[in-house]
Amino acid sequence: MTTETAAKRLAVGDTAPAFTLNDAQGAPVSLEDFRGKKTIVYFYPAASTPGCTKQACDFRDSIESLQGLGYVVLGISPDGTAKLEKFTAKEELNFPLLSDEDHAVAEAYGAWGEKKNYGRVYEGLIRSTIVVDEQGKVALAQYNVRATGHVAKLRRDLGIDPK
Repeated sequence: MTTETAAKRLAVGDTAPAFTLNDAQGAPVSLEDFRGKKTIVYFYPAASTPGCTKQACDFRDSIESLQGLGYVVLGISPDGTAKLEKFTAKEELNFPLLSDEDHAVAEAYGAWGEKKNYGRVYEGLIRSTIVVDEQGKVALAQYNVRATGHVAKLRRDLGIDPK
């Protein structure tokens, strides 16, 4: 990866970049809306693909316990709002999905960069999760996460796994 294409990854203690994106219904949602709450911002490549569906449903199935611990979940992808609306309805998702079509937010969060797939190198979204604390600082930054089992690993890494 060259310096020009290398996205600056966030680290614990960094100020989370501000953003306002449209949700699946086209309404603007800002990170600032969640100031005072612990916010899980996860970046995924594409709605309705197998891995992204598995990850979104994992968050859906865990949302009550995460909310009970004071967490809000926001999913961000380069998909347009129409695709997000279909995905939300089909999978009965219970948290906002946000459209980052120009991937500016993903770039600001270090979640856009060089990827390799079957020997092909290209620019794309890097599956990532950033946890923002109540003051807007990065509490946890994970890059190249796996879709399967991600919420369980996230809970362990945050020290909130009941096991």
